[in-house]
Amino acid sequence: MGTAELSCASLDKLARDEKYSVAAVVTQPDKPRGRDLKLQPSPVKSLALKLNLPVLQPGRARDERFIAELRALKPDLIVVVAYGQILPQTILDLPRFGCLNVHTSLLPKYRGAAPIQWAIANGETETGVTVMKMDAGLDTGPIVSQRRTAILVEDDSATLHDRLARLGAELLAQTIPDFVAGKIQPAPQPAVGISHAPKIKKEDGHIDWSLPAKTIRNRLRAFTPWPGAFTGWKPTSNIQHPTPNIQLLKIWKAEIIEQSAGAGEILSADKNGIMVGSGRDALRILELQREGGRRMNAAEFLAGHPLKPGDKFEG
Repeated sequence: MGTAELSCASLDKLARDEKYSVAAVVTQPDKPRGRDLKLQPSPVKSLALKLNLPVLQPGRARDERFIAELRALKPDLIVVVAYGQILPQTILDLPRFGCLNVHTSLLPKYRGAAPIQWAIANGETETGVTVMKMDAGLDTGPIVSQRRTAILVEDDSATLHDRLARLGAELLAQTIPDFVAGKIQPAPQPAVGISHAPKIKKEDGHIDWSLPAKTIRNRLRAFTPWPGAFTGWKPTSNIQHPTPNIQLLKIWKAEIIEQSAGAGEILSADKNGIMVGSGRDALRILELQREGGRRMNAAEFLAGHPLKPGDKFEG
């Protein structure tokens, strides 16, 4: 059971392993996307069809007709990776060996929808994947196995997502045989060290320049590619636009510079980057994108949008 891109590595790993027989793939219904709002399958459905696997797409996991279909399959084990719905106890109790979930954090840290993003945003230097036996709570089930990995300085949520997807798939395939053989006894999650990772909202990407540069850069990495890290910018007035409106700038890459200045104040703007003050130190912006424009390096941006020391970004 899975929907998001994160699920695909685990599905592919199990489907291609001769030790396992995938009876069916359960995913969310097709959703309208794009300008024409055409119905599009989830990444998991697309992969399942390529693998010639049967696909079930209930609107709600609690639907009695779906549960009857699931029961008819007589699964020994259900694997859940980024499915997107809370499973009722009826489904949790259905397979002989229960339901295993692959979660992209070292539980009990970062329970919830966005563990990858919040681990980066909070400046963690290590994370990992957890295979847990599911219970009725939100990521509260006992731990079956875990594997750790460093969060690299250059990681953003996209690169860490891909690494954890592969790591989770490998750990899952290695864990299942010992789990079903009774060689692994799931252990309750520790009562200390619990933290939560709520769903990311667009406004989470808004840059608060009063924060330290390190915090801003962590959030930039965490929210790349979505929703991105963005700031308000008022272009220089001219004859055509004597009172220009504030526009949004999306920041793609930046580095920390040990230099003090007012929050949001531009210290310098040249081919080496756009240096902006923060609550502590400064941030040199290396790549950015004007609202409605394309991604550019600093030199390209400044060629068409001159900035000067003393200008400010809106915090």
